[in-house]
Amino acid sequence: MKVSISRNSLQTALQNLAKATPARSTIPILSSVLFTAKESVLEMRTTDLEITLVTRAEASIENQGGVAIPHRTITEITNAMPETDITIEADEENRVVIRTSFGNYDISGAPPEDFPAMPEVDNKKEIKIVPSTLKHLIEKTSFALSGDELKPALMGALFEVLNNQISVIATDGHRLAICSRSDFSSKGYEGNVIVPKKFLHLLLSYLNEQEEAILWVGDNHLTISFKQGTIFSRVIDERYPDYKTVLPKDNNKVLTVEREDLLASVRRVSILSNRATRQVELRLSNGEAVITTEDPESASSAQEKIEVNYEGDDLTLGFNANYLVDILSHISTDKVLIRLNTPISATLVEPDKQGENEELTMLLMPMRTGGE
Repeated sequence: MKVSISRNSLQTALQNLAKATPARSTIPILSSVLFTAKESVLEMRTTDLEITLVTRAEASIENQGGVAIPHRTITEITNAMPETDITIEADEENRVVIRTSFGNYDISGAPPEDFPAMPEVDNKKEIKIVPSTLKHLIEKTSFALSGDELKPALMGALFEVLNNQISVIATDGHRLAICSRSDFSSKGYEGNVIVPKKFLHLLLSYLNEQEEAILWVGDNHLTISFKQGTIFSRVIDERYPDYKTVLPKDNNKVLTVEREDLLASVRRVSILSNRATRQVELRLSNGEAVITTEDPESASSAQEKIEVNYEGDDLTLGFNANYLVDILSHISTDKVLIRLNTPISATLVEPDKQGENEELTMLLMPMRTGGE
């Protein structure tokens, strides 16, 4: 293989490919980039066996072929160079020479057949979606994904795709976020698929200026293609919990509050909350809410009062402040509706006005308070 490419093009590609290069792995080849030269395109691929990233760059191809090159080594060499043309040459023994006008760098590569094969997306069906819509769905829900490897289904978001609606659901068992959009029309796929957290977070960096995104759903893999490359991901082959059964139907106590007022108050009061539990209490009575916390371990406490619209019996609820802040931060309206029932039943948090073609619902499980 012998190719020539500009330093800036190579550097940009290597930076993107780093997102699927594991920092540590028991499989040494995964720390490499597979270079494949064919016709006028240089294809580069990395994988951690869950995510596979493929990027293509224009290059001058003198000899076709392939070689796996240690990602860290070629990245450090490229980063240390000024803008110049770089020639990458690999012989039959997979010795790699990186040539520039001012010097050569000789490193050891690996045969391309040692690199994991490209994922096969079997029985793939197409979901066409506007990139800004997909980005919005991910941003409104992915904060609630679980990091618990003992609950693999919750480490991904459930995509529910109907002919004219798409919903994304995320939960970690303590909080739940559901965002549905009706400005959508599925062309080929209808069904449910659990999409891994890593793939969702990776997508966000690609969804900024794309005119169209095509997501392909197969039996075991997802793939999405962009102008600068393609991302493959395994799907999470687990049973997602029936989240609809935890959505309360009888939360008839309604609190309406300025979102920023409540958010700021919870943030300030929670500074003095217990570091382990992060618990704050909301004491609701007609026209006001008192936000309090107390930490016997540090002998500290805090209390604030804000005006709210609340009619109903006095009610005291405990919440994890971090979870409540997350939920309030992912709603964009000036006011929020908080639907309540008892101090130990699930709480619903919604924007006071749903967006056009959208329905956003958040759920938060309360914590038991000292008075119970």
